[in-house]
Amino acid sequence: RPRRLRRAPHRPTMSSALASAAFTVRAAPARATARTTARASLVAKAPAGLRATLPARLSKSAGVSVSRRGVVTRAEGAATRDVSVKTNTDNLIIDPVVGAKRFSNYFWAGVVSIGATGFLITGASSYFEHNLLFFLDASEIKFFPQGLVMSFYGVAGSLLATYLWLTINWDVGAGYNEFNKDEGIMRIFRYGFPGKNRRINLVTPLQDIQAVRVEIADGVNPRRVVYVRCKNKSDIPLTRIGQPLTLAEVEKQAADLAKFLQVPIEGL
Repeated sequence: RPRRLRRAPHRPTMSSALASAAFTVRAAPARATARTTARASLVAKAPAGLRATLPARLSKSAGVSVSRRGVVTRAEGAATRDVSVKTNTDNLIIDPVVGAKRFSNYFWAGVVSIGATGFLITGASSYFEHNLLFFLDASEIKFFPQGLVMSFYGVAGSLLATYLWLTINWDVGAGYNEFNKDEGIMRIFRYGFPGKNRRINLVTPLQDIQAVRVEIADGVNPRRVVYVRCKNKSDIPLTRIGQPLTLAEVEKQAADLAKFLQVPIEGL
């Protein structure tokens, strides 16, 4: 019987591989153009109120990310801009806002932790009638009522210290204020507590900003805050909470922002 000839398996050559790679390179711009056209048509069909912020919502590169070192960055196209550094140009202002990671919070969290630990150890020593630490003498303290009260203070202090350390770890209140004339938007970004409002990203068109308002109140609880007054919205605070700025810093921030936005200043 005549034997059938078997075909050798097709092995791609160098020329076919180069041709396939060239086709992939030529097809990539076409796909990118199609995506851009579809995105432009979607933006054009959107309502007028949503049209200003829709491109940033559609683009993945318009989001805000955090690196492992805790540096807040905002991606734009192929480049990534660090928004943790203050920027002030003719078309862009980025003002970083310090959150819970401040020296004062570290100090008070440490003081509360040490005090709560001391109360807990004293209460436990009075209960067991034995000094758990050699430098804390609780031999003359009875568990009821002194030791019980100290234990209560220790538990309350431990809960407060846990809250402070978690707030510092989450860096609540940190973020940045961005005023971008190229995109025509004002972006207020803040970190909150874990959950639904962990990342607060408020975007407002620059044309809706009517004025810059300054609130100054002296006394036991001084208050120096710079607000932005927007159309059909409540005033938006821009300064950090917990550490009031000096009067000179508030005036400079308000004056620079009003000059950049070309709006009046109220409250000075």
